[in-house]
Amino acid sequence: MSKVYLIGAGPGAADLLTLRAARILAEEAEVVLADDLVSAAVLAHVRPGARILRVGKRGGRPSTPQSFICRLMVRYARHGKVVVRLKGGDSFVFGRGGEEVAALAAAGVDTEVVPGLTAGIAVPAAVGIPVTHRGHCHGVTLVTGHGSEHGGEPDWAALARTGTTLVIYMGLGRLLNIAARLIAAGMDPTTPAAAIAAGTTAGQRHVVACLAELPARVAASDLAAPALIVVGEVAAFARPESLQWAEAEMRAA
Repeated sequence: MSKVYLIGAGPGAADLLTLRAARILAEEAEVVLADDLVSAAVLAHVRPGARILRVGKRGGRPSTPQSFICRLMVRYARHGKVVVRLKGGDSFVFGRGGEEVAALAAAGVDTEVVPGLTAGIAVPAAVGIPVTHRGHCHGVTLVTGHGSEHGGEPDWAALARTGTTLVIYMGLGRLLNIAARLIAAGMDPTTPAAAIAAGTTAGQRHVVACLAELPARVAASDLAAPALIVVGEVAAFARPESLQWAEAEMRAA
């Protein structure tokens, strides 16, 4: 029986897949449409014989058009296949899952969403940052760091006034502009901030600095996407990177 599963693969590490996601990949998947951020270790859960198609969408690089991805899902489902749309994090947090569900519903395709652990919560936690903390903030705001297809971008002035932790997806390439906009809107330049690359994976790295200095520190460290930016008092809880690597070496020993 044909069906499409929209599965969130989690923040990076394969063992952060949910049990339901792992079971569907291992037992039911016949065609898997995987994003670039889905690692080979995650794809190792896919059952033998299933077809895996890479349909990457990365900023500044050649990407598979969203309309083509939707057509592929509908086409394979109509051919009686069990299709998995597999993407990093959670499909409904900057994963265009809402658009895909709408397209599948319009085509009359049976669809099930399998939530994933979103990077906006898990990646800061991996370096010791609690995105909420009593006495330090009253909430967390997840926001994209780049403009929409129609030219708009987040209202950084409004975000600076929220008093919440800001977790910024896809903002590494615009970090200098984002920091300047937040400071111009009244955010204290000494606000703690962090940039975390390849979170929860073996290549995880992070940089912590005050907001005004973070862009220069990130540039000097050669951090590369995918990365998250965390702005707020809680960023000061990040563990030193030297401690992070020492812990990793102890686990590997």
